[in-house]
Amino acid sequence: MASQKTNTRTTVLMLMIIVSIAMRIVTLEFQWLSNFTPIGAVALFGGTYFNDKWKAYAVVLASIFLSNIPINYFYFHKIMLFSVGDLWMYGCFAMIIFAGTLIKKLTVYNVVLVAILPVLIHWLVMDLPWITGYPNTLAGYGASLVAAIPFEKNMLFGDLLFGAILFGGFELAKSKYTVLQGKRQLAL
Repeated sequence: MASQKTNTRTTVLMLMIIVSIAMRIVTLEFQWLSNFTPIGAVALFGGTYFNDKWKAYAVVLASIFLSNIPINYFYFHKIMLFSVGDLWMYGCFAMIIFAGTLIKKLTVYNVVLVAILPVLIHWLVMDLPWITGYPNTLAGYGASLVAAIPFEKNMLFGDLLFGAILFGGFELAKSKYTVLQGKRQLAL
């Protein structure tokens, strides 16, 4: 019975992550929605809810990898498994997953507070000058950070919205289906 409970919980978590990651592809057609995706919320969610933490890294990073294939095709008009900066991006999201594993008491306040973390990590790492093409100087890094503000703002709004949907939806499902219950319980 415990194995069935674990398998059902893992399957539900994986499906929630895969469906959420698919939203990255939907926003491609709308430039003003650039970075308004659930990717940061998904990384936190996976790190928080998977009992086996290796599954959080495997499922989230594999989902990002698979969603990058059509995204790279959209931008570069060819199938690319990796693009410039992908290793930095995977490193960012591995750090965000790790941050999710550190959430010990799941409160609405903690989830909102932690939703800011993916944006900060993504902003400070992915806008390094050698990734963005800005001059490799402090001024170039500053210019890159300023130019990224609209994208990071969209990421923050996406993380807050999708974080509320993922965390709230899973907690609601856990309250109705005991097979989904695990170690953490959302405290209001």
